[in-house]
Amino acid sequence: MNVHVLVPAAGSGKRLGSAISKQFLPLGSRPILAQTLLRFGSLPQITGIYLIVPEAERTFCQRDIVDKFHLPKIVNVVAGGKERQDSVRNGLEACNAAQNDIVLIHDGVRPFFPAAQIPPLIDAAAITGAAVLAIPSQDTVKKVINGRVLKTLDRSQIWQVQTPQAFLFSRIFEAHRRAQAENHIGTDDSALVEWCGWPVAVVSGSVRNFKITTQADLLLARALVSTDKDALL
Repeated sequence: MNVHVLVPAAGSGKRLGSAISKQFLPLGSRPILAQTLLRFGSLPQITGIYLIVPEAERTFCQRDIVDKFHLPKIVNVVAGGKERQDSVRNGLEACNAAQNDIVLIHDGVRPFFPAAQIPPLIDAAAITGAAVLAIPSQDTVKKVINGRVLKTLDRSQIWQVQTPQAFLFSRIFEAHRRAQAENHIGTDDSALVEWCGWPVAVVSGSVRNFKITTQADLLLARALVSTDKDALL
């Protein structure tokens, strides 16, 4: 069984107040995206990595990310699509995976994912067909419509989903195929599997596995790197 990693990376820097796309901002000695890819490349379970970026950024990413930082296990820099879901589908088509291979799909700006949880995540996906990293909600969660609280949800049943998400290739490819045929958009890849009526297992994630989206996230990430020598490779 091979394990393929798809990393869609097409974010902008608008919410960070940066003219540079967030995945290319520095974090430690490398750009955020390079740190994420290097962490995957260091894992013995990973067979190959597919970086998915806008067509206009393919040459730059190959030269100034993959080659410059000597990133291991990068098989291809794939052209993305109009939306993230289109980009993931392009990556699935490009990776030439066998039906029983495992595919991990991960945000390029989550460089602190828990490496120790990748083997149990892969195992859960091999058994169930799909698995996600997630952490229990620490806050009270309310359902709100038109600015009014409708009800308070049971916090014990609320989990915050992270990436990577892991799937049998046959299952996630079929989910994307059906979604494309019916013009269905999911909030994430596991939502497409749910939409098809298939189960999704949950594996404990980490509070460190946050997505760098805002200026506060970037400041937190840099503080983590400066105070914890083991935060990144």
